[in-house]
Amino acid sequence: MTRTHGFTLIEVMVSLAIIGMSLLALAEVMGSMIDNSNAMREKTYASWIAQNKIAEFHLANVIPEVSATSGEIDYANTTWYWRAVIAESGVENLYRVDVTVFYPDRNTKIRAVTGFIGEPVILGQSNRSWNRGSQNPGETR
Repeated sequence: MTRTHGFTLIEVMVSLAIIGMSLLALAEVMGSMIDNSNAMREKTYASWIAQNKIAEFHLANVIPEVSATSGEIDYANTTWYWRAVIAESGVENLYRVDVTVFYPDRNTKIRAVTGFIGEPVILGQSNRSWNRGSQNPGETR
């Protein structure tokens, strides 16, 4: 009787089980990476939305009222909800703005950003305080 060299059924089944468990672990890691990527994308978009809202308050160039406002915005094919709370900062003519961005269906905070708004300035004069004591072009002392 000649003996052929090859794998037995048990050896094949063990190797298939090992490969199956490896593929399952790999699929779990990939799913986790996709979830983390989606969460980071959401936080990045929410941060941009909140920073844009604070910039809009700056560009309004008015003394803000101490209040809370909210609204929605369509961004990146998604409807986002935001809430802005304007409060006094304890410094005269400086207001704190807290903007929170969240999904309406989850009602959970994705990102909160804080900014500050000072009193309005005359257009073109924003750097006036930096130039105190310096001479303007064409001006004599």
